[in-house]
Amino acid sequence: MTTSTTATKKTAPPAPGFPAALTFEWTKFASLRSTRWTLLVTGALTVLGAVFVGLSGSLQPDDTVLGGSLTLSVVSLMVAGTVGALTMCGEYASGTIAATLTAVPRRGRVLAAKAMLLACLLYATGLVSCTVAYLLGGAVLEDGAYAQGEPMPALLGIAGLFALVGLIGLAVGTLLKHSAGAVVTVVGVLLLPSLFGPLLGDLQRWVAGATPTAALEKLTQTSDASPETVGSLGAWPSLGLVAAYTLLLLGAAGWRLRRRDA
Repeated sequence: MTTSTTATKKTAPPAPGFPAALTFEWTKFASLRSTRWTLLVTGALTVLGAVFVGLSGSLQPDDTVLGGSLTLSVVSLMVAGTVGALTMCGEYASGTIAATLTAVPRRGRVLAAKAMLLACLLYATGLVSCTVAYLLGGAVLEDGAYAQGEPMPALLGIAGLFALVGLIGLAVGTLLKHSAGAVVTVVGVLLLPSLFGPLLGDLQRWVAGATPTAALEKLTQTSDASPETVGSLGAWPSLGLVAAYTLLLLGAAGWRLRRRDA
């Protein structure tokens, strides 16, 4: 008499879904002092800038309370980009990227979870800090001496810009893997077109006008946002342009992440 046995096949556990991947990323983000403090600095700089401009009386007569209150928001954007770069580069520097990709084998899901978490945190930080800065600026500045500007829906767009610059930092950090190089690249994207724009003649409005800095100036309704320097494209189309090439950068980062070793 013959007997038959059935072998049980061991199957690998399914890859964690997106909610689990997002939870992993939140745990890592919250456990790192560098990212927590950098996120705090992102919001604090904007608020401190409003107090400084109000107390120093350095606001230009043709500027608005909104634009003056958010004077240091461009510096906050640089810090937001740094947060994005460190979110990925920090894992390469510490060697935890291998464990991350082992826990969540689908690399596109890893990048998507990081992007979602980063965008939400930076949007909330930007919206709260810029709203507080605007209110403080209006309280500190001489009442009636300056036009108020139109804070809504501009503040929503500015908060979105914080998130987009953070995602640019994440994409650049994924492509370069090195913190210093990624941070320098993000800061260069924000500053260099405006610094060297005057050397480009008629091309200045095209080069400088496509940057996140130009979109910020238009959204804050600052007097510096002239068509000659940042182009004639409106504030919201400029924000849409930044969003478009941010998505392209993230797509390139995802492609690169899937095709290289940890």
